Amino acid sequence: MSNQQGPSYASRGRGKGRGRGQPRGLQKQHSSSDAQVNQWMQGSSKKKWGETSRAGNEQREEKALHNLQADQHQSTAEERFLQASAQIHQSVQKHVQGDAEDSSSEDDMEDSEILQSTFKMYTGQKDDYANDLDRTTQCLVDACRSAANVCLVCIGKIKRLDAIWSCSECYCVLHLPCVQKWAKEGALLNHMMLQDDVSMNKNTMWSCPKCRYERPSTAIPKRYTCYCSKVIDPPFHPWLSPHSCGEMCEKSLKPHCGHKCLLLCHPGPCPPCPKTVRSPCHCGHQTPQQRRCSNKAWSCGQPCGKMLSCKQHQCLQPCHAGVCDPCPRTGKQSCMCGKMKTTRQCASPQWQCDSMCDRQLSCGYHTCQQVCHSGPCGDCPSSGKRQCPCGKTNFQLPCTETIPTCGDTCDKLLACGLHNCTRRCHTGPCETCRQMSVKKCRCGQREKSIQCCKEYLCELKCPKLRDCQRHQCKRKCCDGSCPPCEQPCVRQLPCRNHKCPSQCHPGLCYPCQETYYIKCFCGSTSISVPCGREKMTKPPRCNKPCKIPADCHHAVRDPHRCHFQRCPPCQQTCDKPLANCNHRCPWQCHSAVLIKQIENKGKRAAPWEPLPKCQLAVIDQPCPPCQVPIPTECLGKHEIQDLPCARACPFSCKKQCGRLLACGNHHCTLECHVVTEAQDDSKFGNECAQCEEGCSKPRPSGCTHACTNPCHPGQCPPCKRSIRQRCHCTMMMLHIECCKWTSSSEADKAVLSSCQGPCTKLLSCSHLCSQPCHQGGCSKSEECTHKVTVRCPCRRRKKDFPCKDVKGGKVKVECVTSCKQAIEKEEKKKEEEKLKKEEQDKARQQRDLEEYERLTKGKKRRERRKKEDNVQLSIWQRNKKIILISIPAFVALTALLYGLFLS
Repeated sequence: MSNQQGPSYASRGRGKGRGRGQPRGLQKQHSSSDAQVNQWMQGSSKKKWGETSRAGNEQREEKALHNLQADQHQSTAEERFLQASAQIHQSVQKHVQGDAEDSSSEDDMEDSEILQSTFKMYTGQKDDYANDLDRTTQCLVDACRSAANVCLVCIGKIKRLDAIWSCSECYCVLHLPCVQKWAKEGALLNHMMLQDDVSMNKNTMWSCPKCRYERPSTAIPKRYTCYCSKVIDPPFHPWLSPHSCGEMCEKSLKPHCGHKCLLLCHPGPCPPCPKTVRSPCHCGHQTPQQRRCSNKAWSCGQPCGKMLSCKQHQCLQPCHAGVCDPCPRTGKQSCMCGKMKTTRQCASPQWQCDSMCDRQLSCGYHTCQQVCHSGPCGDCPSSGKRQCPCGKTNFQLPCTETIPTCGDTCDKLLACGLHNCTRRCHTGPCETCRQMSVKKCRCGQREKSIQCCKEYLCELKCPKLRDCQRHQCKRKCCDGSCPPCEQPCVRQLPCRNHKCPSQCHPGLCYPCQETYYIKCFCGSTSISVPCGREKMTKPPRCNKPCKIPADCHHAVRDPHRCHFQRCPPCQQTCDKPLANCNHRCPWQCHSAVLIKQIENKGKRAAPWEPLPKCQLAVIDQPCPPCQVPIPTECLGKHEIQDLPCARACPFSCKKQCGRLLACGNHHCTLECHVVTEAQDDSKFGNECAQCEEGCSKPRPSGCTHACTNPCHPGQCPPCKRSIRQRCHCTMMMLHIECCKWTSSSEADKAVLSSCQGPCTKLLSCSHLCSQPCHQGGCSKSEECTHKVTVRCPCRRRKKDFPCKDVKGGKVKVECVTSCKQAIEKEEKKKEEEKLKKEEQDKARQQRDLEEYERLTKGKKRRERRKKEDNVQLSIWQRNKKIILISIPAFVALTALLYGLFLS
């Protein structure tokens, strides 16, 4: 904000977040009252802070007055002190209450009287003209509701006491410091792009953040004015629109009709002109009528009758504005040369075909080569004074003769602009320049000798920044005029929800153009806020009834207004039919009760264990028990008592049952209980106790177990106890029911004692018995049928026979021809292996002999001096060499003789 605005705002007490002319001492009180009011608004069950404080003050005042009346003997000083205290309490209460109402009703300013006073010159409109006031009315309502006005630059809420600026094109409202900063940055950026100007000149422009309408730098706002720009620093008035001076607007209306706006100083566009003027219709046939100045153009509905452009027909359309449409009628129209005819609209009679004119020229030798045209064809282009192709020689020849070349050098300037054509005079265009020349590249940093017709571009990339001042040009051989940046901007917008969709640009990004609609809970009332304020803006207050269906069993809730939080508890009577009787619940509705549930309840054993967590839950509580008295008989039909309906069921009278038990010997000693399926009132039922005496009846023969049943009539049931007994083969332990064992014969007992598995006993032939587990001895070995394998003498053939046939010597397996051939083949193979082994041994001995001879034929070593001692040598020491040489020779000779013997 400029320095000129500082003293004005300081003197008037303006400041963001503080009221007009408020002292600093009350700022904390206001903030605390706002916080308490917001807290009251969040919970429907909480009371207003103002009401609580007012109730406390009233109690204190009543107590003080009571004390004054009770004690009439107090001093006058104390009376004056109490009176002063009561007045101070009343003043503080009034101030806090007013502040709380201001903070809580920031979004609900009484706009009905403001609208009525603003539009008092436009009341009583009964025609469609009243619809033109909707946009101005909406702007005025938004100005009264501070939640609807948001600064697009800082995404902040515009309060009624903030200094603002309003765009004259899009009528958006912004904070004055924000738009000043925006305009100065935009003008400075525009100035930096204009490198020729030293200082900011009048051509430097800045644009509106919303509509982008450009304005000169001299139009940067410097003072806070009202909407009509008549009053500087307009004071706030509770019965006027915020930022309005309250005087007549008097702006020139659009479209310009010479009249001025009759509304009071207002936001948004001025409504259309409401005055009446006499205006004729579009065609002018009818007499002028009295109409609104903003809607004075009208149509009488009769045919226009104006002459069309074809000059043959008249306009048949109804009375309309502007120029008449072309004539829609059609007809046969000739082309310009007259060769063709076609059906065309009357409005465009002239048209051109695609054929040549071909009319004879004035020379009499040539024809016109122009496409279909109107008017004369003109003189022959080949007649008169002509020049050679190079233009150096003039000729005066008939049009029938061709102009010859002059033979001189063409000498025309080539396309390169530096050299001339070196060919002789010729027809047609000159050839491309082929001469070599030293050329500079486009950026001027490199030179190279290339053909004159070619352009030289170096490989250096431009290091300059583009107009966005963020990215380098990087274009090869740039001449300094870098192209605009083509990358997306993708910078975060102030709304923090979207990124800039424009191409990369310098300066600040334009505000987000998205708009969010915040609705009440039922959706009937909504307000539009710019993107970025949807999380900070409170939903609008709705005066319509709540549409939330009842969460209890009632069809309709108690009537209350639309809200966001949980509906208040239902105050209606439950009146549900109880489950077990025909009575209805007389208590208050308890179908949806809000209760508090505590998780992790109890003392924590360690600090890292979770803390107790409290949650609210809605439960459906059951109806309380019915308390209507009902006469009820006891279970055993001993007596009758009056019990509540919820407990009206057969009960126990605490007496003994006394019914005869099933054994026929004892009576039931249980407490009074339900008896079912009894023969009469004296006999036992299914619920009566069993006789606890043991059964003393004799057991069947062979059974050693006692009867486990209590005392009972009739025979004892069969014994189901198990008897352990080994099977015949002693491999398994069998468990047999006692009743089956005692009631079976000897043959049946033998069957029960069998495990039905194979017998594990061995026969004399070392095979197992083939019978299942049996009693007595096994079968004989002569009857054994197990398979036994029998081989031939060479053990190459085998065959299976029953064991009894093999033991009796009835089977024998003989060798066949294949067995003899296999034996001979094996013997032959053994002889070959033996001969091969002898040859290998002979070769190995020969190698050893040769190696020994090689080692013994070496250089003679110098004989060592021997001692002259006479030592007696042994036979081995004297003949060692001869023996070592003769042994390999003897072995080789023996092997040779053995081989000759075998062959």
